Amino acid sequence: MPADSLILTDVVGGLGVITLHRPKALNALTLEMVRELTVVLRGWATDPAVLGVLLRGSARPPMEGKPVVTHFCAGGDIRFMHDAALAGDPAIEDFFTEEYALDHLIHVYPKPTVAWMDGITMGGGMGLAQGCDLRVATASLRMAMPETRIGLFPDVGGGYFLSRLAGHAGEYLGVVGPHLHVTDALALGLADMHAESACLASLLDGLRAGPARDADELMARVRGHVAQHPLGALPEATTTARFADIDRHFSGHTLQDIVASLEAARAAGDTWAAETLQHMAGHSPLMMGVTLEQIRRARSMPLAEVFRMERTMVRHCFQLRKGRDSETVEGVRALVVDKDHAPRWQPAAVAEVQPQMVEAFFEGVWPPHAHPLRDLHDPL
Repeated sequence: MPADSLILTDVVGGLGVITLHRPKALNALTLEMVRELTVVLRGWATDPAVLGVLLRGSARPPMEGKPVVTHFCAGGDIRFMHDAALAGDPAIEDFFTEEYALDHLIHVYPKPTVAWMDGITMGGGMGLAQGCDLRVATASLRMAMPETRIGLFPDVGGGYFLSRLAGHAGEYLGVVGPHLHVTDALALGLADMHAESACLASLLDGLRAGPARDADELMARVRGHVAQHPLGALPEATTTARFADIDRHFSGHTLQDIVASLEAARAAGDTWAAETLQHMAGHSPLMMGVTLEQIRRARSMPLAEVFRMERTMVRHCFQLRKGRDSETVEGVRALVVDKDHAPRWQPAAVAEVQPQMVEAFFEGVWPPHAHPLRDLHDPL
């Protein structure tokens, strides 16, 4: 593909390498990128020259006095979502339908997949990475599902992979959206191995010099190379050091119960509880409540059903209250458009979030035969 393409591809010794190539935007996904990725992956699924696939991000252009930094993917193009919602552009519907279908495709892909998680790996980037068979974290990893801060919920299959984490870590990560580094990602099971970022180049050089004969050999070589280039001393755990606190507070039945538990701990001098409440203070109260319900429903749902549920939910994000009244539009306005960091959430406080407000996000939009993701099927 041409160098100005948003998706770069190469086949190196049997490994199909896909590079997200929108570095100035931290490789955030556009509809065009989603479509290109889908075409490439579908084509490679039956291409005998491709034994496995690796996803990575491209480096941000060098800036004077600053090192070159590579990021995997910062998420979806939220400025597009904001503008499309205000304009009534139907492309916003296509974006979510096609993005979720792409993420599901990665989860069920017939060939082994690798995510090379450098730098920022958030939102839509997590949707790509968490479906991969091998998720490699580097020292620069900054992982999160921070959607409640923009009036959204952890979509792209977040209900599925967050709800499968130990204890109530999924509720915590989805509602609060903290940033995770390599140690926490590994401990939570959101990364499988760690490696020096630079070793990817030598991995590809080795495959170029001696191609793999089959998928098993390919993955054995990838894993072996990663294991030979581990990071040095890993940073101390932060989030996962508080597993007991997370389970104690985020097992609460409702969002109000969780906040009350944290407030009681803060009053008793717990600095972690105080920091957690401070972090939550900027989020949409409504979407924190919706996220809590999403993760708990998804815990007992198969993958394809989770994506269909989330597709319904995201439709409601832009249709229950349209245009500027949308919680998501307001969240993006405050964070990215006007950058005043003063979102006018409706409702404004956790105490005002009522069960019927949350339930509205799960009410069916389409009959099963007309759902835009009706054709998703999980392996038997």
